[in-house]
Amino acid sequence: MNPARIEREFPAPSYRGNQREALRDVRRAFEAGNDVVLVRAPTGSGKSLLARAICGCARTVEEAEPKQATGAYYTTPQVSQLDDVASDPLLEDLQLIRGKGNYTCILPGEERTPVNRAPCVRERGYDCSVKHRCPYFSDRAIASNRRIAAMTLAYFMRTAGSELFGKRDVCVIDEAHGLAEWAEMYATIDLGPRTVPVWDDLSVPEIGSLDRLARFADALSSTCARRKDDLLAKEELTPEEAADRDRLGELISELDWFVTDYRDPGSPTTWVLDQEADRSISIKPMNPERYLSHTVWDRANRFALLSATILSKETFCRGVGLDPDRVALVDVDHTFPVENRPLYDVTRGKMTYEERDETIPKVGRVLARIMAEHDDEKGIVHAHSYAIQDRLAELLSDFGVGDRVRTHDRDDRDAALEAWKESGGADVFLSVKMEEALDLKGDLARWQVVCKAPYLNTNDSRVAHRLEHGQWAWYRREALGTVIQACGRIVRSPEDYGATYLADSSLLDLFERTRGEMPSWFAAQVDRMTEPALPAFEASTGAGAGSAADSRPPRTSDDAARSRGSARVNESSTASVPDRDHPLSDVWGDG
Repeated sequence: MNPARIEREFPAPSYRGNQREALRDVRRAFEAGNDVVLVRAPTGSGKSLLARAICGCARTVEEAEPKQATGAYYTTPQVSQLDDVASDPLLEDLQLIRGKGNYTCILPGEERTPVNRAPCVRERGYDCSVKHRCPYFSDRAIASNRRIAAMTLAYFMRTAGSELFGKRDVCVIDEAHGLAEWAEMYATIDLGPRTVPVWDDLSVPEIGSLDRLARFADALSSTCARRKDDLLAKEELTPEEAADRDRLGELISELDWFVTDYRDPGSPTTWVLDQEADRSISIKPMNPERYLSHTVWDRANRFALLSATILSKETFCRGVGLDPDRVALVDVDHTFPVENRPLYDVTRGKMTYEERDETIPKVGRVLARIMAEHDDEKGIVHAHSYAIQDRLAELLSDFGVGDRVRTHDRDDRDAALEAWKESGGADVFLSVKMEEALDLKGDLARWQVVCKAPYLNTNDSRVAHRLEHGQWAWYRREALGTVIQACGRIVRSPEDYGATYLADSSLLDLFERTRGEMPSWFAAQVDRMTEPALPAFEASTGAGAGSAADSRPPRTSDDAARSRGSARVNESSTASVPDRDHPLSDVWGDG
């Protein structure tokens, strides 16, 4: 790697904000001998351009000695982030490669068949006459030979051990804050009727221990191998059989890896087990350092990990198996005026599972008032769950403003999002799990509501395991990171502006407890948080203004003096955070 050319490799004609200073600090960090550099840069600071400049420092073929690694990888867990890279003319020299299922066959009669179900994977010994023109194999060949190959983190991990995508000199991981969680998710083995082709032939016992699970996994691997051999013996497979064959191969590898790792006394991985009433099983790794070592850390000489929300260097390194002494942290300041990204306190109670039924009607009423305040501007509501989304949509319809509301389900989330973004007017999008990797610049959204403190589900065995071991700071840190990500969705440049409304009082408690871990630029937003003056609640079938369901404690004269408007804040105002009860009172039960 040659960090000295990082400025020359910056792809834009000019710098924006603190990009020049960020590149200088990254260069110094690599020149100091660090193997990994964490770049903590606010949302909207142009991290993709920084990533391209870092990739450009990778050793070239002309500079390399025999057997030395050359070139770079750019990877991100977010598909939408990769789509943004693909559409950016400044990043046109990043060669994208996606999974087979994203490409369609070009053979006559197979134009709607994904490449992973095409004749070349269904028929033994099939010699495709147009393989040289196949979009997947063409992109793969080009990416494997280009200076910078770009792919999703899932594809990157799956190609570990590949001859085409071997070790390179540099790897840049964008949106890297969730690397440990993504690794745990990718390494989780789900066993059930939708994931195990031979499930109906099994007699699945109740598994109460990891020892018994390892014995069951051994036996299941053997059963899968026999079924796969039967399919391999066929001359031609249907698309469904080809899918079963591929899944069986993946499953055998996953099960064998689990059994080997679990029985290895030197493995750092802790495994946890979930079994549902229908006997479906999830095998989940905790702190999958060994998995990351093979799939990520062995794939390059130097790494740059970019995110707005790597809140603790030591904790992050510990979670992904890195030595903090070999890792540098580069902090990039925010250059977007704080008055353009105000936070507003419209909290109406807690949104924990136990208290949600009482709080949601109050949130629905204040949301109707926010919609009235922004009657000519689009907005997005981070509902956190489909249950909250459905209830809010129902309430807003009852209040007579349902014609402005759009929703989505698990199957049409991308299509519904794009339709809303392309729409005119002032429609409101009730979203679920869209706090990250969403660019709503300009008039795409001028306001947003965070309905619930996004604590992880305590019913998840991995979360429960960590909390049983006292990792409450980690639990709160994860929620804070998601809130910070959400707050960055609607203000994307120094000239942009947008208001963020907080509806769950648990968010105020979260801010109080995590104050010492906030980036300074986000702490500045919290310090300026105010209660907005919103239009009175009016609904064709709902209660009138000032009803008990939308009430809050009386406001003082100071409160009444606070400013209103989507980008206007009283310079001297600060958030008023109420006293809280026991430190754990707002944790258990958050779903």
